[in-house]
Amino acid sequence: MSETFFVTAALPYANGPFHIGHIMEYIQADIWVRFQRMQGHRVHFVGADDAHGAPIMLKAEAEGVSPRELVARIAAGRPRYLEGFRIGFDHWHSTDSPENVALSQDVYRRLKGAGLIYSKPIEQFYDPVKGMFLADRYIKGECPKCRAKDQYGDACEVCSSVYSPTQLIEPYSVLTGARPVLRTSDHFFFRLSDPRCVEFLHEWLGQPGHVQPQVANKAREWLSGNGDQALSDWDISRDAPYFGIPIPDAPGKYFYVWLDAPIGYLASLKSYFDSGKARAGGEPRAFEAFLTDPDTRQIHFIGKDIIYFHTLFWPAMLKFAGPPYKVPDNVHVHGFITVSGEKMSKSRGTGISPLRYLELGMNPEWLRYYIAAKLNANVEDLDFNPDDFVARVNSDLIGKYVNIASRAASFITRHFQGAIEYGPDLDALARQAQQVSEQVRASYQGREFGRAMRETMAFADRLNQEFDARKPWVLAKDPARRGQLQDSCARALYGFKVLTVLLAPVLPDVAERVARELFGLELPLRWQDALEPPRRVNPYRHLMTRVEPKQLDALLEPPAEAAAESAPAQKGPAIGQAAASAAQGGVQAPAKAVPPQAQAPPALSIDEFKKVDLRVARIAAAEQVAGADKLLKLTLDLGTETRTVFAGIKSAYEPATLVGRLTVMVANLAPRKMKFGLSEGMVLAASGEAGGPYLLSPDSGATPGMRIS
Repeated sequence: MSETFFVTAALPYANGPFHIGHIMEYIQADIWVRFQRMQGHRVHFVGADDAHGAPIMLKAEAEGVSPRELVARIAAGRPRYLEGFRIGFDHWHSTDSPENVALSQDVYRRLKGAGLIYSKPIEQFYDPVKGMFLADRYIKGECPKCRAKDQYGDACEVCSSVYSPTQLIEPYSVLTGARPVLRTSDHFFFRLSDPRCVEFLHEWLGQPGHVQPQVANKAREWLSGNGDQALSDWDISRDAPYFGIPIPDAPGKYFYVWLDAPIGYLASLKSYFDSGKARAGGEPRAFEAFLTDPDTRQIHFIGKDIIYFHTLFWPAMLKFAGPPYKVPDNVHVHGFITVSGEKMSKSRGTGISPLRYLELGMNPEWLRYYIAAKLNANVEDLDFNPDDFVARVNSDLIGKYVNIASRAASFITRHFQGAIEYGPDLDALARQAQQVSEQVRASYQGREFGRAMRETMAFADRLNQEFDARKPWVLAKDPARRGQLQDSCARALYGFKVLTVLLAPVLPDVAERVARELFGLELPLRWQDALEPPRRVNPYRHLMTRVEPKQLDALLEPPAEAAAESAPAQKGPAIGQAAASAAQGGVQAPAKAVPPQAQAPPALSIDEFKKVDLRVARIAAAEQVAGADKLLKLTLDLGTETRTVFAGIKSAYEPATLVGRLTVMVANLAPRKMKFGLSEGMVLAASGEAGGPYLLSPDSGATPGMRIS
């Protein structure tokens, strides 16, 4: 049965080019979209530039251009990336568009009519020289706790204290250096704490499939918070000067960029429909009719750093704005991308420039395959390891996949003029093809792309092993064994065609070439094409080259300007520092929402590090702790003994999912007496502004008790 999808990926902030995190997310979404289309489903895949906010306004001012000129310049470079990495958005638009103005103001009016918008006075720092209210990132001063200088207005990077800007000692504006003054202004708020919103969000989060379980747990933690963590209403307005969408009947007030940015998904879709490019049965469709169609499924792919906006504000806005607006059916969240286990850093040479990748002439489908092979349906970071990249691409794509066609096709075209005929056991091979096709289809459907690639390459291994066992190069020397030769090569080419269909969402260029040039198939490929044995093959033409290590060296070499960027910054405020966007590993929140990164802690000697006894442990049991809001009781197997550890990971994990999992623990931490019992160590987990906790796990092959060093 055919389905209809509206698919988006996170909108990039329009103050800089795409980084590798954007490309990773867009490749993930594009693979899923291509797979759905091969199933016969109709998919509308749209994107847009997130074009509003103070950072863009200030960067444009610093460059002596208007915000729209800045955004247009950035937008002009988008196609090179998208086309370069074969990312097939149906439409690309901008949040600075008539469609987004109309939709954002319409949503606002509807929410106001539902009693979910109110205003109240807010006291905020104001730069008297610049003539504007200052967001926290544009204020610095001495930390009120540790007295560290030049700390931002919301948190100290030295002692990690959190505070309000008014608590800073000797505050100054990052924009002008002036001492800010307190002024009061009326702000508009979305009443997210309204019982109607809370009830709806609990219900929406509780329905299986809307978000991953760990994402739902984190959202519920925010939703059910109390005290300092109580759910807050959302400040949706900013004062002039501001580059954004005016709030109706409120002169000088603009929507905060995070209100109109997700509405940009809908604005891009509306622009697409209004252009007449979106069709159903050959006829253009209406935007409103499409959204209200009960068969339409709305799907979002996002990074884990923006789940707060996409799992609380966004669904609530759409729900209470009412038809034609539609609550998301699925929000698929992924982790960040790192390089050799480190966050992106130009100065350390751990960054990957997508543009440089293309300029070096590296095959975009190498990267598409490598990313696919690493992705799963969980919220896990993806690590780009250069050595692994070379080995995996060369082994899987060249040594296993392409190798089959390059060997088998030459025998068929040389000895049988391209005619493919099979022996009596074709049905058995067809059953194998159907089995692997169904396995891989289920993996793609569940966004388990890494598993899909493993299943595909396992089938490639079987085909290569069978081909080698039959020794066609020996059969070719014996005229009496022509039938065996033809059958051996025919089986290999049938399997190669199956592999091509299975890999088509990941390798669209290669799959199209194979279909058109080698087998003469109609395009586009459909999933069921995998089950039809080919009857002819054309002469083989080279499909893909190997990755050379020197290409990775050139890709990861720090650019010339990196040295200047890593040099100590001059003292004093700098508008470029304030407006710069974060370009870390994943699809990060835009600069408007990214908190300052913490400074590196003091250096640690190797002798000091060796004092910490880190061990691999297997979670033998996990259980709830009566009366504890955050703790789970873990029984850890260290190989020669077991330990009890109370871990603050309840918000992210169900106990049953932890049993049997390997993790990392500090084994020589002094036991701690707690009200719930004795905790005999500590498990390691990561957390931060992007979410968490995320339990650390060693690689497969590690065993309980192994020392980590």
